[in-house]
Amino acid sequence: MSVLTSPRGKTEVVHCRRTELQDIYCIKNLTRKFTQKLFGRLNIIYLLEKANLAITLCNDKEEIMAQATFVDYPNWNIARQDNWVSVFRELDSEIPCTPLNTLFMHLFVAVDEYSVGCCKEIIRTVFKAVPDLHFIFLIVPSYMSLGSTLITVFNQLGSVPCLTFDEDFAVHICHRHSHYPQLHVREARVEDHDHLMPIFMRYDTVLKETYGEYFLAELVEAQDKENHAVVCEVEGVAVGFMSVCSKVNMQLLHECFDLGPFHGLCHPHPDDVLQPPREPSVHGGKDAELRSSSQGSQKTTEEHLKSLSPDGVESIQGKLAEEAVTEELLSTSQSNYGSDMEDIEKLSRISVDEEVDYEVNSKSSASVLLQEEICNFRPTYRGASAAFCIQLFCIDEKHEARSLDFMNFVFSLFPDKDFCIISLPHLTPEFVLIQNFVRVVPFNNCTLEQDLYVFHRAGLLKSINIRLATVLDTPGVENLVSTLMLNKNILDDLNQYNTAHRDTDGTPMQAFVAEVAEQIVGIAVVRNEMDIEYIRSHYNIEDFIYFSHHQREEHGHLNHFALNPIFRHYTRFFLKEILRLGFKSCLYYPVYPHCRSGKLQSPYAHSLTSALHYLVPVRPRRQIVYPLEKLGINAPSKEVSKDLLNYSLNHTNRKLMLEPKITVNAKIVVVGASNVGISFLETLVFCPHLKFNNLTLISTHGLPGKKLLATEQRRFLASDHCFNDKDYALMSLCSWVNVVVGRMTGIDRAAKHVVMSQGEIVLYDHLILCTGQQYQVPCPSGADISQHLTNREVPRSGQQRYNDIVPCNHFTLNDEEDCCKALAWIKNNSITVEGNVIVYGNTIDTYTTVETLLNLGVRGCCIHFVHPPPTSTITCINNYSVESAVADALIAAGVTIYRDALLARWNDGQYPDPIRCASFTTPTKPFRLQCSMFFSFCEKNVDYETFKAFNDACLVYDGRLVIDTNFHTNDVAIRAAGSLTKFSNRYYSNEWTHSNFNSKEIGFQLAAAMLSLFDPTLEPVTEPPADLDRLIPMYKGAKIQGGILPGSYHYLHIAKPAIPTPLEVQMAKPDFGLEIVTGNAKNGNYFRIHINKYKMVETITCLSKETFPASNYVRLFGQHEQVLNNLCARYEDELITDLYSYFMEPWCMALFHDRFIDLRKELRQILTSKEEEDLPSIEQIAHQIEDEEINTREKPQKYLQRVFQETIYKALVEKSILDYLHYNHYHLPMYAWPGII
Repeated sequence: MSVLTSPRGKTEVVHCRRTELQDIYCIKNLTRKFTQKLFGRLNIIYLLEKANLAITLCNDKEEIMAQATFVDYPNWNIARQDNWVSVFRELDSEIPCTPLNTLFMHLFVAVDEYSVGCCKEIIRTVFKAVPDLHFIFLIVPSYMSLGSTLITVFNQLGSVPCLTFDEDFAVHICHRHSHYPQLHVREARVEDHDHLMPIFMRYDTVLKETYGEYFLAELVEAQDKENHAVVCEVEGVAVGFMSVCSKVNMQLLHECFDLGPFHGLCHPHPDDVLQPPREPSVHGGKDAELRSSSQGSQKTTEEHLKSLSPDGVESIQGKLAEEAVTEELLSTSQSNYGSDMEDIEKLSRISVDEEVDYEVNSKSSASVLLQEEICNFRPTYRGASAAFCIQLFCIDEKHEARSLDFMNFVFSLFPDKDFCIISLPHLTPEFVLIQNFVRVVPFNNCTLEQDLYVFHRAGLLKSINIRLATVLDTPGVENLVSTLMLNKNILDDLNQYNTAHRDTDGTPMQAFVAEVAEQIVGIAVVRNEMDIEYIRSHYNIEDFIYFSHHQREEHGHLNHFALNPIFRHYTRFFLKEILRLGFKSCLYYPVYPHCRSGKLQSPYAHSLTSALHYLVPVRPRRQIVYPLEKLGINAPSKEVSKDLLNYSLNHTNRKLMLEPKITVNAKIVVVGASNVGISFLETLVFCPHLKFNNLTLISTHGLPGKKLLATEQRRFLASDHCFNDKDYALMSLCSWVNVVVGRMTGIDRAAKHVVMSQGEIVLYDHLILCTGQQYQVPCPSGADISQHLTNREVPRSGQQRYNDIVPCNHFTLNDEEDCCKALAWIKNNSITVEGNVIVYGNTIDTYTTVETLLNLGVRGCCIHFVHPPPTSTITCINNYSVESAVADALIAAGVTIYRDALLARWNDGQYPDPIRCASFTTPTKPFRLQCSMFFSFCEKNVDYETFKAFNDACLVYDGRLVIDTNFHTNDVAIRAAGSLTKFSNRYYSNEWTHSNFNSKEIGFQLAAAMLSLFDPTLEPVTEPPADLDRLIPMYKGAKIQGGILPGSYHYLHIAKPAIPTPLEVQMAKPDFGLEIVTGNAKNGNYFRIHINKYKMVETITCLSKETFPASNYVRLFGQHEQVLNNLCARYEDELITDLYSYFMEPWCMALFHDRFIDLRKELRQILTSKEEEDLPSIEQIAHQIEDEEINTREKPQKYLQRVFQETIYKALVEKSILDYLHYNHYHLPMYAWPGII
């Protein structure tokens, strides 16, 4: 916040922020004729799309006072954007401007009265936001004066000619030192104490309370060769302090952190042991395998880093070049740090017993099958320490952006040290200084509650130069990428660029190198993005760009990116230069999913990019399932509808280059890869302005989506349509989330860690429990059927836990891994040829499993479908028509059905493994069945080990884990969600649990509740009123279940969240609404829609012999029947005979579009807003009719229709709809609009 004073004495409190698109109207209003003469006639939207930095100045009423736009190349076409440096060097050789330290002002507008103050405030903000910036240039026609505002900050430098027409332009310059200068750093003196103590006390009082009031003076006086204290000062006043020490506990660091890429922070020594033995021992079990990796590296890619001895790599040779900033004096140095490329943080350890082909995209690269053995080898370093540490650091908030100014001076104090390190509690918010450091990945067993950051001496170099590669760069690039598994692919692409500047298929390509002190320290390969129409239609890139303002050739595809970690803080600069030199505005980087093909070569392989965290993940778009044959020539183009291999997309553009992310180092541990847990992680990962460094998932089988089964084999379990394999591929959570494969067996709330089954521990700051409920092994009642007992005579054992050995041919299917094991058993034991299969349970999964067994070839006469006594009057399908059709199909297939049967014994009470027979009791007489395979789908419950972990941790458990409305358990650091939980009894809503709601929505709401802890851009959460605090939240997302039922019926049921009630009871209610049914369940063309009393679609049930677009039908839920082309009226007029055909007609494609919900919101906003001064809104008129303030002879509906037709609202609604169709024409070409016919 700053205060501006006008010449007339008026004051305004102002603040700066990034320019947003809604500012454009105000910017245009502030534009004067003089502005156009200075900067030219500009398209504001286009300028903001291509700008690197745009700053808006607002007052405390959020009124726009001024705006300025900055780009990394000059305007008025006085030089090419890729070659302007030489022009300005010729203009004045004493001003060492470079792409790193220079920006150009392309626009400035301001409120006239405050224009001078606004200009100075914006310039100061820009220098503060971009620490490496030293010069801002302004180019205007030479015949123009700058006016009274800009002349206060810019000085004329000279003039240059224009490239396109015969006219000279004046060049003006603004220097950093005039607005936000570098800080002078010197050794601390005792006299600085009084200036520094208020700064310390502003942040922390612990040091004063611990060491006394004069601890700072004592620290300054205690300086020696190993300990130094330095300050930065402004006008003789100390504004910052740093204490450094050369004593570092190297042993502790080597035990806790992977320092291999930094050669252990030690000088090289002949006795260093850097390589593991030739026959490494394998450690770690299947049950709890910790796959730890850092967030700076991409965990789904194919490259593993190798720690190199600096003896075998090039050092940065010679003295450092003269630095490009006159105010900045850098010490010369040599570095023994090698070109160990990529993100220094290690990639995921891959399980010994898994063969996973990690694939990433490139046209000419190869993916390498990784089978990395987990070994506990750690290098041994004998050399002397090459690091010193920062013990204490503090700086005034006003000067925080210049924190890095300390580093030149402190490195000069330790000429024999190459590394500066600092350790911080991991919950410390990231401040400016450590944004230039590299965070080191800890080892799996590290229990330190500190994060370690490293900065190398050479990172101070400002002479980094990005340029197009040449043939002469090949040896340097070879040395740079020699440790990468895909180095051959990078070199092949470099050679291809140097040979033809095009790929083998003719795609234009470019290769860029980063150079420091005449050594190659970075390489990037970019191709033109040829599938941009596909990307636009399948990913929400329009969340980040205005697509129409970017030419096709401005979209680039990032294939390779490698940068020495010494210079990692220049990653954004490297990307920015790629865009400038390559005449690009956007870059895209795809990450392809795992596959188990075992291929050593693949056409979809990228080299790993250490720049992943500098890109933003792009949300995929939900696609319409088109009836292509019915649409014919009106179908979308092949560029939109083609079926490519799914991938997750990462993106950056010119606007994002100078926009830092907010780093969150809090350790967020999610237990359970349920739909709730996956939805929670997805929501966090796709926050574009947040970078979560410590997301961890603990799961028995790791992340889902491994495609273990073929499509026809994936019918064992019903689906809730939250996520499928395509969704997992489009998310690529493994790029951002550490995965711990294993089972949680304990929670230590005091120490804040989770205990795994093998004894490992996983630390957390926030623990998220989403384990859900699983099918459990049933506990036989033990009844002896030879005594002819009935169910009434047998004690119920439903609540008892089975403690005996689990038979090898007993299967409880909870996920795809379990289904894969069952399928393997079927194939390996000839179940399809001989042997009885018992399916025990009455859930929908029992029906889908029976259908899968029939589909696999198991004879119907060998399948015994045993229903235990029902625990509710509501069946799992809750629709008599569907149930009777399925029952007839089971009988036709020869499946034997038993009802109300309780499991009595396995193997007549003998040793149960394997199960050879099973006996059951019924309400009448018991029976005994031979058994080769037993599937159990009894009621789901919380796994016993999970329950024991909760119970031992003293978490309140009452049948389920108890939570409040904000997902909190009785521990504020532990949240829980999903079917695992129930609401506290104080809400008096025991019938409502998370099981009643959509799991994906629950996960999203859980993430939304937590984001307020990490995202400063969100409004503070207000506590609800006392009376509302007792109400449970009601979520609106549809509850969905579907699958393939016996008879090869494709089944789908979509309903609103509700307490389960028999369908007959629902239909008997007076306010039930209308039921629309076409077809017949037994004929396999059954389609039922329930329209509630408000004319909204509340329930959809489909049963069909043919496949149908389930994802389309999900979009019908919650729509008004009139939106569905007056569905009720058409049905009553007998115009609809088949709903399947009805919803394949071209008119309804817009309803299935992912942006239709946005159109609805926009139309509602039109009708609720007052568009004319003398006319109330349609909503206000409706309220007036309801309150009888308007007396009309017409029916209210007809009156509203007439008002709508006669006023501006009709035209506005039509325009909005036509704009929607026009903007999304690539998805909706079947619609016509004015002008195309």
